[in-house]
Amino acid sequence: MDEIQRKLQQNSKATREDHLGRTICYICIGLIIALVTCILYFIASKGIATFTKDHVNVWQFLTTSNWEPTSMDSKGRPMVGALPMIVTSFSVTLLAALVATPFAIGVAIFMTEISAKRGAKLLQPVIELLVGIPSVVYGFIGLSLIVPFIRHIFGGTGFGILSGTLVLFVMVLPTITSLTVDSLKAVPMHYRQASLALGATRWQTIYKVILRSATPGILTAIIFGMARAFGEALAVQMVIGNAILMPKNLVSPASTLTSKLTTDIGNTVMGTLPNDALWSLALILLLMSLFFNMLVRFIGKRGNIKNAS
Repeated sequence: MDEIQRKLQQNSKATREDHLGRTICYICIGLIIALVTCILYFIASKGIATFTKDHVNVWQFLTTSNWEPTSMDSKGRPMVGALPMIVTSFSVTLLAALVATPFAIGVAIFMTEISAKRGAKLLQPVIELLVGIPSVVYGFIGLSLIVPFIRHIFGGTGFGILSGTLVLFVMVLPTITSLTVDSLKAVPMHYRQASLALGATRWQTIYKVILRSATPGILTAIIFGMARAFGEALAVQMVIGNAILMPKNLVSPASTLTSKLTTDIGNTVMGTLPNDALWSLALILLLMSLFFNMLVRFIGKRGNIKNAS
């Protein structure tokens, strides 16, 4: 009887600990959900004030190129056209992803398929080092090296989309590389063995079997890299030129959504049109972040369906 009572007491204690742990987890999850909800509500309420309180036309805000919130056009409408910053943000992001992706995939293939031990030993510390470098250091290096180099080669000031692209290329490279390495390692070993057993060369196995099987993970890595590039502020601000002009070429000064926010948000009065317009830019950034997350989930589901079939 004593043994039975002792076991019952142990089971009761384990049950209480399980309930306590589950309660703590639920509380933490609830706090996270509440925090995210508050952030979304705060940015959305501030961002739509430009259109509800200041009566700015949404289409005008997204498609015009004049940004002077303190001035009015000939029709008496505030000039808050965000098109140049939207175009520049997407241009820098896409170009950085296009440049970084081939390098990231090549490094990932070397680390997983060609020289796994030596590649991981040599390149993994480099990738971790690039991840840990602060954004301001990247910006300072771009300002000291990349901008003068572009000025010498192409002329002009050296500031512009090309400088921002090269800085972001280095910044997003570790993100895309790390996630691509994980995707390649997730491909089952028997895929490689079966391909080699059928007479395929190593490069044919890599190209036709491994990369195709890891495509959903590689696409996810690219999207995460684009999300990092789209939201980067300080490094881009230091090399982009911060001129609110529609970019005519890759070496003309321009401005992104993030660079405009970081330069002007502290110089406006809360509740005024210039401040509300900046919050609208922040709302665009938030919507793009949500879009990138939804795209990652969509690609992940498609990849799971493909692997299951």
